[in-house]
Amino acid sequence: MAGHIVPALVSGYLASLLVEALLDPKPRVFWLRPLSCVALHTGVWLFWFGVGLLLFQRPFFVAAAGLAFEMLVVMINNAKFLSLREPFVYQDFEYLTDTLRHPRLYIPFLGWGRAAAAALAAIAAIAGGLAVEASILEVMRAEVMVALAGSFMLFGAAALILGDRLGPSASFDPADDLQRLGLVASLWRYWRAERGGMTYGRGAAGIPPVAVADAAMPDLLAIQSESFFDARAHFSGLRGEILAAFDALRAEAALRGRLTVPAWGANTVRTEFAFLSGLEPAALGVHRFNPYRRLARAGGRTLASALHTLGYRTVCIHPYPASFYRRDIVYRAMGFDEFIDITAFSGAERAGPYVGDVALAEHVTSVLEAHRLQSDKPLFVFVITMENHGPLHLERVGQDDAARVFAQAPPDGCDDLTVYARHLGNADQMLGLLHQYLRATPRECWLAVFGDHVPIMPAVYRLLGEPDGRTDYLLWNNRRTGAAHGADVDLAADRLAAALLGRMFAPVRPG
Repeated sequence: MAGHIVPALVSGYLASLLVEALLDPKPRVFWLRPLSCVALHTGVWLFWFGVGLLLFQRPFFVAAAGLAFEMLVVMINNAKFLSLREPFVYQDFEYLTDTLRHPRLYIPFLGWGRAAAAALAAIAAIAGGLAVEASILEVMRAEVMVALAGSFMLFGAAALILGDRLGPSASFDPADDLQRLGLVASLWRYWRAERGGMTYGRGAAGIPPVAVADAAMPDLLAIQSESFFDARAHFSGLRGEILAAFDALRAEAALRGRLTVPAWGANTVRTEFAFLSGLEPAALGVHRFNPYRRLARAGGRTLASALHTLGYRTVCIHPYPASFYRRDIVYRAMGFDEFIDITAFSGAERAGPYVGDVALAEHVTSVLEAHRLQSDKPLFVFVITMENHGPLHLERVGQDDAARVFAQAPPDGCDDLTVYARHLGNADQMLGLLHQYLRATPRECWLAVFGDHVPIMPAVYRLLGEPDGRTDYLLWNNRRTGAAHGADVDLAADRLAAALLGRMFAPVRPG
């Protein structure tokens, strides 16, 4: 039994290198990677083997458990790359716990069958491994085993220190880093970068300073619409009237155009933070992948805090649990006075599994009207919609859905597009209700509308082609409407707030 330790260690280590060949995109073979990357992989494996030996006293079981976890990461990586065009990064480990709290948001992209099979296999492997392989303590004194395990951990730590100091650093292009560094080394580099500090966009443009020209400050309503983009430009068979209200707003908008967003298919908070902070991804370093994990909690100037300083009441409305993405924590640090989450939508009409956009619009107008009647303070309301979140392939297509959204039916296999277009029509109804309310209210108000990313529809994209990843936006004022003063300008999401403030207030000129 004692002689099993080294074979288990070596065979497991070699297998861990071979498993990486299953990744998409595929990393370089390990002998073509920098020596530091091999050292990091070796260090992680040695350290785990030492810890596992202390915990379980079964060397082959420890090796198998390490490989099983690696295979799970590979499965998740490949599912993410298929849906989001981005491999797994260290910051995604947080979503493993979110999967337990919000399984419908994540597991369908892995596949319920594969997720269930992986869970059953893990349970069977743990139970079987512990039962079949005898404890090494039956043939080895405990102090000898502890000394061996400690040696593995010591050599593992030394390899990690060596690999960490040698470089190379991460580029924060996840596909490039995975291919260049390998799975373990790329995860390590992203972890170390996150632990290295929180520079809140040092040297970046951010939210510009503003000067209030007069006492009357307009309200601001910003709508971040889930998976919203003008799909008619890409899928010509969609009916034009599906976005009739959006077209009406766009015709009267002060500014409108395409929006370059730092997300594809998911990762809403990347676009959300870009809008609120005015910081481009390059200014965030590793925090670009999930700025709400650590960076946003450090505070910093945001659209909400800038308006709060001017005397605005700042409110976020999101019909989902406030704890998701830690918004209940970071939004206080970012300058919001109040967060209205799913608890305020008890009994609200749903469209699919989430609170519908029409019901959300009704709630938003009630908040605006209540504030108008009770306070003279200017108001900033930031709305994050949820209806069109998906997974779209879990929803059924109704009998009349295709006829309602398509002028020319797409080929078979495009049910996700039908479901998406149905929700897109509801988002348009939301905009119509808000347009109607704001035209009638006596208070001046700016309306900003933008999409956070394009939807996840890999089967549809294979058949009809992929969009370029940009969404659409518009900036509209209920007292200054008319196409004569509007402009078409394409922007990045991190420049949208600056464009908005530049029209709401006179900019402060440097010097």
